[in-house]
Amino acid sequence: MNTYSNLPEGVEELLYPQAREFELLRRKVLDVFHVWGFEYIEPPIIEYLDALLVGNGKDLQLQTLQIVDQLSGKQIGVRADLTSQAVRIDAHTTKDRKVRRLCYAGPVVYANPIADGGSRVQHKAGVEIFGSTSREADKEVISLMLEALTIAGIKKPVLLLGHVGVFHELVSALPRYSEVSDSKKRKLFQAIQRKSKTDIKSLVDTDGAVEEMLVNLPSLMGDVSVISEARKALAKGPGRIHDFLDEIEELANAIAKKNSIDLKIDVAELSGFGYHNGPVFAVYHPRRGKALARGGRYDGIGSQFGVERPATGFDLDLKQILVERQTPSDLIFAHFACDPAELSKRDLLIEKARQDGKRVQVALSTEENVPDECRTQICCIDGDWKVV
Repeated sequence: MNTYSNLPEGVEELLYPQAREFELLRRKVLDVFHVWGFEYIEPPIIEYLDALLVGNGKDLQLQTLQIVDQLSGKQIGVRADLTSQAVRIDAHTTKDRKVRRLCYAGPVVYANPIADGGSRVQHKAGVEIFGSTSREADKEVISLMLEALTIAGIKKPVLLLGHVGVFHELVSALPRYSEVSDSKKRKLFQAIQRKSKTDIKSLVDTDGAVEEMLVNLPSLMGDVSVISEARKALAKGPGRIHDFLDEIEELANAIAKKNSIDLKIDVAELSGFGYHNGPVFAVYHPRRGKALARGGRYDGIGSQFGVERPATGFDLDLKQILVERQTPSDLIFAHFACDPAELSKRDLLIEKARQDGKRVQVALSTEENVPDECRTQICCIDGDWKVV
């Protein structure tokens, strides 16, 4: 990945050959979405601000670049998320309320890097299923996410499963919950995302049963057996928590049967911008610190567009999963030809190579040198033009 020195911090550009590899990857991923029956959409990169901010995730608002539209005087934003746009499109274009599958690929812009040294411009590709409460929809989304990563060249991924509902149920059960400010809830959410027990303990203040469960929530991670441990650790919690643990277990068993992956459970997994409200999932790789893909269920957040629909989906950052590798160059260099007879022979070889899908760069003069990365040439040897 190449970066021009005067670009804003956290903003990069792709040059050859990474730019071409990126575009080929994007096409492959979209082709997978297509054969799974998803409809491609191309939302605008800017919209009125209220259309970009869905759910109650404050983080999404903080990450959205905002300006005043000179034509309308309204606030518009540069999208930091494509899911919110898919929600709007589904709400405004689906009349029969049947199940609908949408997919997309495009850039998003963050006001600030999500992590130190992270990029502020990411290229997301993802899918959303609207209109289905079935657990089969979550299974389909996870299976498609894993297949897309396989196509992208990611081997031996680690799939993490969790459920946002566990966190929300515990927070709702806090004593004097109605007095807990939105700011404090958000800080608690972020502390659990960071898995910082010290910060969680300082935010819940007291040492009651619910507070203790919240403090210990980040510890409930491991293989599928941790679900049994979670049932014991959260036994005194609200009853719905155990339904959520059942959902995680069902998903884990179904995915493990169909996919050969390293499967982990993280009861405190809180993905994305805070609008998820059901099962959530993320894919990691041992050689990469950040999640390669994230997703989950977010039922009902289309209510601001007048339509409450069950929904589930995922997205991945194409630039992040683009494998940095030195691949042998496929470039063929055709030397300059002066004689008309030689020219026709050379051009026949050039035409055939290009028809076979190979890249050919033709010399414009005798002074033009063979590119360093070139391993194949069309040149004249003993009066005969050959590919060598």
